[in-house]
Amino acid sequence: MERIELIANESSDKTMVILQSLLCLLREKNLLTRADIEDLCDKVQTRASAHAQDPLPCCVEGAAAAASEMERLGKYIGNRYGGKHRRI
Repeated sequence: MERIELIANESSDKTMVILQSLLCLLREKNLLTRADIEDLCDKVQTRASAHAQDPLPCCVEGAAAAASEMERLGKYIGNRYGGKHRRI
């Protein structure tokens, strides 16, 4: 069995590719709606902006980067797969 070696930022890059692909696959199979993706974007943004009240502590810079990436991914999925926006 081949040994997998992880280098500093490589593991996060691999994780990001897997998670992005998973979200797209779930949306493509209609297991996630566009509204679900929008809710997820909001939850990530809330964690980034309300860091002091976050029950699951994380790095402030990482949370901000995650919020930015989730927004970008949400826009991509919305444009690619369409669907209805959530009701406000």
